[in-house]
Amino acid sequence: MKTHVRIGTRGSQLALWQANYIKSRIEQAFSRVTVEITIIKTTGDRITDRPLAAVGGKGLFVKEIETALMEKRIDLAVHSMKDMPGELPPGLTIGAVPERENPFDVLISKEGRNLADYPKGARIGTSSLRRGSQLKHARPDLDILSIRGNLDTRIKKLKAGDYDAIVLAAAGLRRLGQEAEITEYLSETTMVPAVGQGALCIETRENDEEMAPIMDALDHGPTRVCVEGERAFLKQIEGSCHIPVACFGRIEDDGNVLLTAVVASEDGKEVIKETITSPADTIEAKGRELAKLLLENGGKRILENLNSDDSQ
Repeated sequence: MKTHVRIGTRGSQLALWQANYIKSRIEQAFSRVTVEITIIKTTGDRITDRPLAAVGGKGLFVKEIETALMEKRIDLAVHSMKDMPGELPPGLTIGAVPERENPFDVLISKEGRNLADYPKGARIGTSSLRRGSQLKHARPDLDILSIRGNLDTRIKKLKAGDYDAIVLAAAGLRRLGQEAEITEYLSETTMVPAVGQGALCIETRENDEEMAPIMDALDHGPTRVCVEGERAFLKQIEGSCHIPVACFGRIEDDGNVLLTAVVASEDGKEVIKETITSPADTIEAKGRELAKLLLENGGKRILENLNSDDSQ
């Protein structure tokens, strides 16, 4: 087993929190292991003035870190799972999925209002096509606007009056001790979370036996099962930040996993939503089946229309 581990991460406040959390977990589990953190700037960090969907979507926040991993400049990478494309580069694997933080999206309101209470024309900021399309479906009378920047930047823009409310992931706020900012949690009834939202991805090289005991210590079985189902859906539907798709897995009282997924038109007028239940040992097959079900029930047409619009 390695006695000195190098973690690769982005340099944002949230990314550093996540890397330091994994560092502390490793040091607690293995007293003889030392851990260092290497900050790597990604394409997504360099582009702050355009929506992610316009410049490449998923992969923007991981590519340079994955290169460092493949070149053995780091031993593991800590990512937000929702930033991970469906396909990983050859030679890399998801070594561990730690226990998930709250997976839902939240509304932060300047005036303390819930989503249902906003008047027509209220300005709601979001960085995501997935959130935007579901917001437009739930409240087509609202003005859904793009917002970029880290958590503090977005909250400052809200408080400066640029928006009436913004929608963010609960996990980042909770991890950074900003839970008090949250006005309303949006359940999957209103807003199905992104694939992997709230979970971390610990990426390693395939067959790295020196890292295997560390990965075993970090992995959380119930979270991994749900994320595997969600990612199987993503891979089958070829999802990215370019298209409004979502999938969320929840372990039910009987031990089975309930997967809920959505494909939406960008304007929110069409939202196709399906659920499927699966035992843990068949979750990836059921995730693929759920994607096929959505595509057959109208999702394929929605995605074809989105691709047609992109090409014009």
